[in-house]
Amino acid sequence: MSKTILVAGTYDTKDEELGYLADVIRGQGGKVLTMDVSVLGDPSQPTDVSKHQVAEAGGSSIQEAIDSGDENTAMQIMARGSAAKALELYRDGRIDGVIVLGGTMGTDLALDLCAALPVGVPKYVVSTVSFSSLIPPERLPSDVQMILWAGGLYGLNSICKASLSQAAGAVLGAARAVEPPKRDRPLIGMTSFGKTVLRYMVDLKPALEERGFEVAVFHATGMGGRAFESLAAEGAFAAVFDFAPQEVSNHMFGGLSAGADRMTNAGRSGTPQLVAPGCYDLIDIVGWQPTPPALADRPTHAHNRLLTSAVLDADERRQVARTICDKLSSATAPVALLLPQHGCNEWDRPGGDLHDAEGLAAFCDEITARCPKNVTLTKLDCHINDAAFTAQALDVFDGWLADGTVKLK
Repeated sequence: MSKTILVAGTYDTKDEELGYLADVIRGQGGKVLTMDVSVLGDPSQPTDVSKHQVAEAGGSSIQEAIDSGDENTAMQIMARGSAAKALELYRDGRIDGVIVLGGTMGTDLALDLCAALPVGVPKYVVSTVSFSSLIPPERLPSDVQMILWAGGLYGLNSICKASLSQAAGAVLGAARAVEPPKRDRPLIGMTSFGKTVLRYMVDLKPALEERGFEVAVFHATGMGGRAFESLAAEGAFAAVFDFAPQEVSNHMFGGLSAGADRMTNAGRSGTPQLVAPGCYDLIDIVGWQPTPPALADRPTHAHNRLLTSAVLDADERRQVARTICDKLSSATAPVALLLPQHGCNEWDRPGGDLHDAEGLAAFCDEITARCPKNVTLTKLDCHINDAAFTAQALDVFDGWLADGTVKLK
């Protein structure tokens, strides 16, 4: 159970706080490897990985960082180096988890460092801006943990020690308890929402597992889509069932975005894509905030106190259709686009709260007109939650299994 945690930060300005983290980890029976990512100053005692080694790992030097005369440029040098060095340490079997401490500058670096490490490696960021809107979703690694560094801007005190000690225990406990992905079965990535709005995963997941695949379903409410895209970019999936690309619409119209690269990384990594426009017609907004003026006159559905969905009009749906087609056009592996023509979420059925036959027709017409040549479009005479949709998805997938597009091993 002896695990080694990489403790990284600017040891010239936060030496005492980083030392406290290390002491708590050691006090709980863990081991520590220290990494200095500062530029101008020096730690009170040498770290295991010096700032010079970090800068060199980033293809630069401390002197070059200083000569830049700009703290942002300097810290980006250190961010590149710390990411490369952390990955090297992990691959060499020298660390089992990482914890990074910082304000805005250290958090900016920490996100790059953590993103370099595979899923399953415990990665904790203790930050004065944890959970802040300053942090764009596309910067967040798929399994990073963040802890607010309360009262920790300058120097130790009893308030910030409460945060730091919990963080130290959390990363060590995670390193001891984590069950990393086994990778013994090829992985399918699927996007969806809860069963009240999209239900295909209920039948698809066991069917795909019977075929020998592992299935991970991502909740497409911003951060879930971010995790999905992060893994897709790594080529972690044998195929994707991206049936809830609502975050594309959200990014376009100010909803809960998963980043500008949503619906692109599977295509870039050469991963076969089964795609459908689940909930394409909705914009997710924060339920406890006032409805934005631009959406004030729309039909809405209050999913709960946190999340409300507003409906796009016909012209906006055409814009979404064009954007989806544009994103899929650059894919480097087969893409199958399934288009249910009777609705793409449970609320969009005849008689449903958010049904809009004219808007659905406008979207389907635009998809038909704009579908790129590299995408196989199949129009379905059903709703996305009907059994016929699931059957068609499995039929396409089985064809890919038969012709080797998707491999079981």
